[in-house]
This record gives sequence, C-alpha cells and structure tokens, in this order.
Amino acid sequence: MTRDRRSAAGAALEGRTVVITGAGRGLGRACALRFAEEGADLVLLDVGEDIGGVPYPLSTSGQLAHTAKLCEERGAAVLAESVDVRGSVTPAVEKALDRFGRIDVLVNNAGIAAPSGKAVHEITEDEWRLMIDVDLSGAWRMIKAVAPTMIAQRRGSVINVSSTAGLVGYRHFAGYVAAKHGLIGLTKAAALDYGPYQVRVNALCPGSVADDPVVDGRMLSEIARSLDVSVEDHERVFVQAQPMNSLIAPSDIAGAALWLAGDDSLQVTGSVLTVDGGFTAR
Repeated sequence: MTRDRRSAAGAALEGRTVVITGAGRGLGRACALRFAEEGADLVLLDVGEDIGGVPYPLSTSGQLAHTAKLCEERGAAVLAESVDVRGSVTPAVEKALDRFGRIDVLVNNAGIAAPSGKAVHEITEDEWRLMIDVDLSGAWRMIKAVAPTMIAQRRGSVINVSSTAGLVGYRHFAGYVAAKHGLIGLTKAAALDYGPYQVRVNALCPGSVADDPVVDGRMLSEIARSLDVSVEDHERVFVQAQPMNSLIAPSDIAGAALWLAGDDSLQVTGSVLTVDGGFTAR
C-alpha cells in the first residue's frame, strides 16, 4: 500500500535528496521505494541496457522508468537517468544538483555478479577489467562526483553496497570477490578523508538475497542459470549455509540502508554492516 510521504509524520529523510545507482530493479529498487516512503527526493540511475561480458540480462530503461513511477506514487520527486558507471557520471550528478540543489545520500548499488567459472589464472584481462570497472571503479566515480557538494554542505552519507564476497572468498568469483573487498577498503579510506566534513561513508554487505517480484529482484536465479544449476538447488545451498536458515529479503537490505542514511547513525562511519543471516559469523 502506498501513502503520501508529505503527510507522513516524522519521515526519516524528509527534504533530503538521495542518489541510487543500479535503481532499475532488485536492491536498488527496494532502497528507492523505502526511501520514497520516508520523504526523500530521488535521483535514480541505471545503465538501462545489457553490457557485453555479463552472462545475464541487466536492467532495462523500462524497469528504471517503472521504479521511478512506483516512487512517484509514494510521493517522491524523482529524476531518473540512464548512466553507465564505467564512464562519466558527472553530467547526471550536475542534473541532480540543478533539480534538487543538494545531495544528501549516495547509495552505490550498481554492480554485476558474474561468476567466471574459472580459476584465477584462467580469467581474461577483459573479464577482470569489466568486474573491477563496474563494481569498484564505478563506486569511486560516483563518490568523486558527489563528494564536493557533500563537503560544502558539511553533511552527507555514502553507502557502498558490497557483499559477503567482500568479507570471504567464493570459488570461481575471483573478480567479484576482489572488487567487493576493494569496495570495503575504499569505504574505510573515504571515511577518513571525509569525516572532518561530517560526511559519513559506510559499507553494506548483503548475504544471498531472495528473488522478489515486487522489486524485480532475480539475481539469485540469474546466477544459478549462469552456473548451470537449478534455482532450487542454488537457493538450498545458501539457505543451509546461513544459521537463520533463510535468504535475505530485499526489504532487510533497504532497512539497513535507511538506517545508514538517516540521523540515527550520525556517528557511524568507516563501518561494515553485514546483513547475511549469520553466514559470515562462522
């Protein structure tokens, strides 16, 4: 059920502008919907087309438009732009500032999770470069673009969506694991750089997220297909590995991101918030 966020008393992000990459579907859409309900104005970015070398379909411009429509129905003002984080992201950030005048929160969610099916020495230069460019360098480009305005405001929150793969290794995912570990390192370094300006930088590490039709989340099934295993078998492996015996809901991740974005975490920076059902507790 939707509601008018302007009439919601105590909306956590009322009057703030949030930029979300990878907003077309999945965790990006889940965060966008939750933030819209909490009063935020939204800048929704996604690539909007497939990228060569990724073995599953990426989100489309139509999915991004649908995310924007759902957020507008919840009362949010929305700017939606097709952006490839492998290239220049500055024009989109400038449009956001022209439209809203400020950027308070950046959710670096854009990423690919393509298993290579290969050992480290078998990965090609192109496969390695693609993973690092999207999952690590893309986040760096976004931070680089929004940091000046956050510094000038002396306020801001950057949330880098890493993964349990940023904390542990996975066989045949070397590029992804390296990029997500690197994203946590970038988080900690940026937290030190921007702390004096009251700009916080934290990492969010989801575990295996359940496919969800509401947010068009189907990453688990896409990865299962790329590994040539059934979705049911793939889910069973991850459920059994988590002490809480369940996959993570997209809403769980959106709730954690909301906490990192809002005023209840003003002294939290350089931290890694893990939402994985206890998977990495072992």
